[in-house]
Amino acid sequence: MDLSTADPDSVLDALDRRLVCALQVDGRAEPGRIAEVLGVSARTVTRRLGRMRQAGVLRVVRLPDVEDTAVGALLLRVRVLSGRVDAIARALADRPDVPFVDVMLGGHEVGAVVLTDAGSRDRLLYGQLPATGAVTETTTHAVLHAFADAGQWRAGYLTGEESAALARPAVPRPAAPPPLDDLDRALLERLGEDARQSHAVLAAAVGAPESTVRRRLHRLDGAGLLRTHATVDPRLLGLAVDANLWLDVPPGRIAEVGTVLARHPRVHGVFATSGPANLLATVFCPDHGELYRFLTDTLGPLGVTRAETTITARAVKRAGVLLRQPPGRP
Repeated sequence: MDLSTADPDSVLDALDRRLVCALQVDGRAEPGRIAEVLGVSARTVTRRLGRMRQAGVLRVVRLPDVEDTAVGALLLRVRVLSGRVDAIARALADRPDVPFVDVMLGGHEVGAVVLTDAGSRDRLLYGQLPATGAVTETTTHAVLHAFADAGQWRAGYLTGEESAALARPAVPRPAAPPPLDDLDRALLERLGEDARQSHAVLAAAVGAPESTVRRRLHRLDGAGLLRTHATVDPRLLGLAVDANLWLDVPPGRIAEVGTVLARHPRVHGVFATSGPANLLATVFCPDHGELYRFLTDTLGPLGVTRAETTITARAVKRAGVLLRQPPGRP
């Protein structure tokens, strides 16, 4: 299967898309559990998921807690000289503290999310980016509050009953995060690369008994540290348009508008931000007509005073995963 040349709609059929959605609900769900809920055989689930993962279509990774990482994160809009956008996007994507990188339509802007400390942030913004000579302007927004992020988005190919059946039981989270030792950190690091590794594989990788790994993962899950993200090109789910909406909202309505947008099925991220706009909503739509209707029918009644729409031409990195590029791309 070659995603770079195939028609996206022909690559994932209806069952494939439902399997992706099952992993959006629980990225570590076992094939037998998925099979029971979706009404197919466990062998079919195993074969199809294996095919998608082997082809690079699908990858499931661990996401950090949204409040721990999103608040204070930087949203960068980097304007670049013509012909240099790929080099800047690649340089940002190579950084471990940059989990999301997009090239925007027009080829003169790169969008990125940066999770880093103040020293690395300053070196990037005031030293490394200007030193390239390719950057003409950088706009930086700080995330002040996260209403929803990519780990909470669902593509919508499951019924409510199916999603509820796949969801893990809610566990009361401790008031304070548990202290992490070297084994905890090693497990979380491995799951950040591939969240579907079995207990046996994880045990072998970290050099601990499988029973210990099971107990540790149960504790980490109870602390909310095992959120997962099923990384897939949205075009393969029938969503051809990926847009960022930079919104101006009256300050007294930011919480209301952010909460409403976070519940919308087209929205895969909503953040209150500093900078020229005070709210960012990221949306997936089947086509430009649907995006237009979202702007008019959804944003209009919410009292948004201004909306700047930027469309992603190419996703380079999502949730820490580098995405494959079409032939000819560096």
